[in-house]
Amino acid sequence: MADIEHPQLYLITPPEFELSSFPGILSACLDAADVSCVRLALSTLDEDRISRAADVCREVCHTRDVALVLSTHVTLAERLGLDGVHLADGSRSVRAVRKTLGSDAIVGCHCSQSRHDGMSAAESGADYVSFGPAAATALGDGSFAELELFEWWSQVIEVPVVAEGALNDDLIRKLAAHVDFFGLGDEIWSEDEPANALKRVCEVIYSAA
Repeated sequence: MADIEHPQLYLITPPEFELSSFPGILSACLDAADVSCVRLALSTLDEDRISRAADVCREVCHTRDVALVLSTHVTLAERLGLDGVHLADGSRSVRAVRKTLGSDAIVGCHCSQSRHDGMSAAESGADYVSFGPAAATALGDGSFAELELFEWWSQVIEVPVVAEGALNDDLIRKLAAHVDFFGLGDEIWSEDEPANALKRVCEVIYSAA
């Protein structure tokens, strides 16, 4: 994936959403732009709520040949027939999860700002590594993944890299030459028309060429 002309889109669902309305919103986004993957990233630990959300999102995504991965919950991802899992613990469980889910499943992981964790994840069989947030925020200790990290990764590591968190137009333009995917969450869901927001992001990506 490192030789693609432009970064691809990777959508991250809101931590909470209404099952009655979100499938329509997600459908509009997937119809508005070429999205490669969707991550179901609910904050709840309620198995039933996650399962019901996965069912509706899976129908929307798979109808459009878009992969759907689940944050963290490996057993549920397998049971629900999803395409894989996104791990939030850096490289620690990549090897074990790969063994559990097999070679066909998508196994990705978030490595915050750690070059070492990212390299370890790649060596352990991750399909992609994500770094972020891409800019300082008031959350956590304010640390963020700097441009230099993405520049280095794109030059040295073949495993695809995702930039996610606190993205804006300026950052997208700067990162476009160094990442394989932009992970978009609140950047579009906070807008009144997420599909239109997604189309605008696409314009920014393509203008960065």
